Amino acid sequence: MSLGLFSPPPLPPASSAHTQTQPRSLCSSPRGGGGGGGGGGLISSHANPPTRRKPASLTSSSTTLKVIHITHACGPKLRRWYGAPDLLPKDGGPESQEDESSEIEEVRDAVLVTDGESEIGQMVILLLILKRARIKAIVKDKLAAINAFGTYVESMVGDMNDKSFLMKALRGVRAVICAAHDGFISQVADLAGVQHIVLLSQLAVYRGSSGLQAIMNSKQRKLAERDEEVVIASGIPYTIIRTGSLQNTPGGQQGFSFQEGVAAKGRISKEDAALICVEALEAVPPKGLFFEVVNGEEKVSDWKIWFEELIKRSEEI
Repeated sequence: MSLGLFSPPPLPPASSAHTQTQPRSLCSSPRGGGGGGGGGGLISSHANPPTRRKPASLTSSSTTLKVIHITHACGPKLRRWYGAPDLLPKDGGPESQEDESSEIEEVRDAVLVTDGESEIGQMVILLLILKRARIKAIVKDKLAAINAFGTYVESMVGDMNDKSFLMKALRGVRAVICAAHDGFISQVADLAGVQHIVLLSQLAVYRGSSGLQAIMNSKQRKLAERDEEVVIASGIPYTIIRTGSLQNTPGGQQGFSFQEGVAAKGRISKEDAALICVEALEAVPPKGLFFEVVNGEEKVSDWKIWFEELIKRSEEI
């Protein structure tokens, strides 16, 4: 399959306030093997820019999955999708301007993705781009993130133990998606102003492991337990999604199972898990919500309705 023939869904025209970088390149060819192998190359820019079409909706799973499949074809490194600015930050440039405006109160309309360089973190970011959300992401390599996502993502690099960095990362943020137990939630001291936390948790998997696997997972289990405890005690509306073991398999091809206890031994596609995180974003519960999910037989045609019903049932308990 040649990915060079696929044009990603266009975004709306840039506002007068600033200009977005136009799509420039896609991945060259699929990798051999599963989703966790080495990185892939990049092809040259399109000779002619792709024709704008009506933006795709996340209700169209085929379009969404085509976009996510690009991430699999390019390896675990950050992928170039919508292009990137040609100019790099330098003294007196965007970064220094950002510091100068650090005290300016921002409207809280951004979604913060922690561990934005992980494979599932990138899937979440791609889905948020399709949602036209304002995105902030914590990454380790800012240049790589800029090359991958251009100006559609505000990439941030810093020390999780640095309180000033954590405060900066949360500035203007209305919701946080933690798709990995990276320590962010456990380290941040003040979540004031955040309206919703979505935590993808592997705690059920870690608790369900035994023998050598349990020993290997002991550190991650402690992080997962701490993350859930902090989220529940925060007083902020939260959604904890306890998934089964995350798999590098195509999403959208199976249904789901939400029965209690399935996460300990079940499995779920990373693509499906990322999609559920993003769909949970707008379904803000009054207090808190948690559920287990693995791939199964149940089909979900409308996630908005599904979450509304789940929240209603949780309030009746």
